Amino acid sequence: MKKTIFAAIALLLTAAPVVAAPSVNGSTGLINTPSADVLQPGQFSLGYYHLKDGGAGSFNMNLTGKLEVGAAGFRYDSDSGRQDHTYVNAKYGLVPETVLTPGVAIGVEDIADLDKRTTYVSASKALPFGFRIHAGIGDGRYDGVFAALEKTINPVSMLTGNNVFPATTLIAEWDGDNMNYGARMAVVPGLKLDIGRRDHQTYFGASFTY
Repeated sequence: MKKTIFAAIALLLTAAPVVAAPSVNGSTGLINTPSADVLQPGQFSLGYYHLKDGGAGSFNMNLTGKLEVGAAGFRYDSDSGRQDHTYVNAKYGLVPETVLTPGVAIGVEDIADLDKRTTYVSASKALPFGFRIHAGIGDGRYDGVFAALEKTINPVSMLTGNNVFPATTLIAEWDGDNMNYGARMAVVPGLKLDIGRRDHQTYFGASFTY
């Protein structure tokens, strides 16, 4: 009984999100925006998002204990009027997240400036009851301040220890231009499925982190 109580208190105080996954733009994060999370040493991630007028695929890996590098390729339908391009991204974790303090990272997307080079600083912090907040400032695509709120739902696992219903994170974010909404579901360890509204259009995708 005591162990159950202590476990419940720990969940409230250190509620964590579903395992980190790449954003549509490639960097580990939410929908359009990066978080302060970086992949752990030796980890890599693969992701693909189907967009209304094309698709985006990404690959990220950890080069050192704090440096995440990767690329995201955008391929559009021939009648969309948009040009294909590939982002090369990098993110460095300055400060790890703790129970009391947020994590902080700096990063750059589209380093070669093939579309719109973007630099940013982002912070992330878990809150009680499965919530987590993110905020940052950047130029380029983010055009100033960006922010997001996550809520992780997995009531069956919390109460019984049985993962009958996959942990799901609900996401709402402001990317500097638009409000985006989505859900990220952890199906099996490392594999996530995403669906939502991005830039006023429906998207869905999948990612794998190992």
